[in-house]
Amino acid sequence: MSPERNKRIVSMLDKRQVDLTVCLENVHKPHNMSAVVRTCDAVGVHYIHAVWEDKYRLRGGTAMGSDQWVNCAQHDTIEAAVSSFKQQNMQVLVTHLSDNAVDFRDIDYTKPTAILLGQEKYGATEEAIACADQDIVIPMVGMVQSLNVSVAAALVLYEAQRQRQLAGMYDTPVLEEQERQRILFEGGYPRLAHLCRQKHLYYPRIDEEGQIDADDAWWEAVRKA
Repeated sequence: MSPERNKRIVSMLDKRQVDLTVCLENVHKPHNMSAVVRTCDAVGVHYIHAVWEDKYRLRGGTAMGSDQWVNCAQHDTIEAAVSSFKQQNMQVLVTHLSDNAVDFRDIDYTKPTAILLGQEKYGATEEAIACADQDIVIPMVGMVQSLNVSVAAALVLYEAQRQRQLAGMYDTPVLEEQERQRILFEGGYPRLAHLCRQKHLYYPRIDEEGQIDADDAWWEAVRKA
């Protein structure tokens, strides 16, 4: 791995926000999912979640987007997803127009936060709305009542990023060392990482210079493989 690539990956990992996430409920169009994942990566979201009913479930192994930099977790129900957020003491927000909804910019995103985004045509389900702590809306003064789900996600996430930057939350790394090492190895040495998975070899440590720090036994196992 070149020093430049190592520096870029380390800088990215230093700014990851593990207590800010998005949950896509029945969002099934690949271009929308890919756009949301790219935005999550851009603002430092490390984990993204998805829930699909059978009629919306992707076929043929379609990917949500690159999972090299953003971890993607699937849940069977929205209740299960929200339960996992609550266990992490996250406030759960849902994009939904209602009498109780507040401007998305009025939320304190420096708190641990999960943002629920509903299906492209119908929006969030009643179950998702019931599970959420707060409905949020993006103010609109035109004829249309909603934005594309990926655009809505970008607006909310960049407001979260703005608040967190002002609070200094991007200045202190919070990602666990084991996860940092996994991403450094997979991102810096993708072919060796693939080989390790194939041959059930452990991932070696990556040092501060971006070089592999492994014993002779590991290198011998790689050579034999």
